[in-house]
Amino acid sequence: MSLSSLIATRLFSLRNEGKRISRPAVWIAVCGVAVGVMVMILSVCIVLGFKSEIRSKVVGFGGNVEIVNYESLLSPEASPVSFSDAMLTEILGMDGVARVERFCTKNGMLKTADSFKGVVLRGMDESFDTTFLSLSVVSGRLPRFSDDSGSNEIVISRALSSQLRVGVGERLYAYFFTEGVKARRFTVVGVYESHLREFDERLVYTDLYTTQRLNGWESDQCSGVEVFLDDFEDTEVIASALADRWNHLNDDYGVGYSTVAIWDLYPGLFTWLDLIDTNVYVILGLMLVLSLFTMVSGLLIIILERTNFIAVMKAVGSTDGQLRGIFLHFALLLVVRGVALGSFLGLGLAFVQYHFKLISLDATTYYIDSVPIAFSWPLIALVVVTSILISVLTLTVPTFLVSRIHPARVMRFE
Repeated sequence: MSLSSLIATRLFSLRNEGKRISRPAVWIAVCGVAVGVMVMILSVCIVLGFKSEIRSKVVGFGGNVEIVNYESLLSPEASPVSFSDAMLTEILGMDGVARVERFCTKNGMLKTADSFKGVVLRGMDESFDTTFLSLSVVSGRLPRFSDDSGSNEIVISRALSSQLRVGVGERLYAYFFTEGVKARRFTVVGVYESHLREFDERLVYTDLYTTQRLNGWESDQCSGVEVFLDDFEDTEVIASALADRWNHLNDDYGVGYSTVAIWDLYPGLFTWLDLIDTNVYVILGLMLVLSLFTMVSGLLIIILERTNFIAVMKAVGSTDGQLRGIFLHFALLLVVRGVALGSFLGLGLAFVQYHFKLISLDATTYYIDSVPIAFSWPLIALVVVTSILISVLTLTVPTFLVSRIHPARVMRFE
């Protein structure tokens, strides 16, 4: 241990000498850093949680990437496109691709005796991974998803159930308008709720066979395929690779493929997530400024309170650089203690919220019913290390006050 470190540690541990000013200043500085670090860690965890929850919900409804008929991008009504087994196998074999699912949509209207609502009927086959939808079901069950037979069963959202005043087990008519009017009577077998209004207010699930027949398409035609990835961060790279591979090709009916990433399908939601990122940057900056302000103020008070010590050290030959080193080591001890306390509190509160969901939210506004938490240890470590480095670098400024203290003047004053 260097002499500067030894003296700084001794100053930090003093309990009976000159504590009327320095000890309160020490704890104010430590608490200021702790509060700043705690808020920064909580902000990071909450934002990561929001992004993870919203992304997982949106991906659950439509995959990371969709490959569709290019004409579907120019029309509210889906156009048919076909996919060979070889094509689906090739896509599934790409690095980072978890699964590939066909889907078929049909715009229509659900009607009861006293109400009606425009919806999008979404048909899925037996390969559909029902994990996400099953977790969202609040009553009833899911229909049987198939591409070779129809069940006339649907699952609707709680929002639609409330608007149409229809529940599980009840029947209602659906009308579809394509070169005339087609009517179909469905049985509601389940009700789901995702809290994403963009989906809950219009999306109805049934089997692929039914939607193909309503569209008048062949058995090998659908609206497109959903490509699900192992890691959301790979979306842009894999979407680009899929576009390069398939966008210049046509299917067996002469229809061209078009690849669309998830943020192009739902730009509003992802713009909202980007705005949350901006808010977090502002919070991180404000908390860092708060921590630095309390640290600088505390260190200035401590230096001024230790003028006698500085004068004596200079009188026995210590240089300004050595004295600045002592107070920088002292400041580092304050910062480390504050960061440790703030990290403990921030992570502790995050773990409590993660497991017990104590703080709830208005799901109609925030799309989820409680404050979400997600942990990224590299990012949390970056926040902690950056806080320490910036704090120590900033605290070099008040240590230059040491050079303005002259032993003769101090001793004459005393």
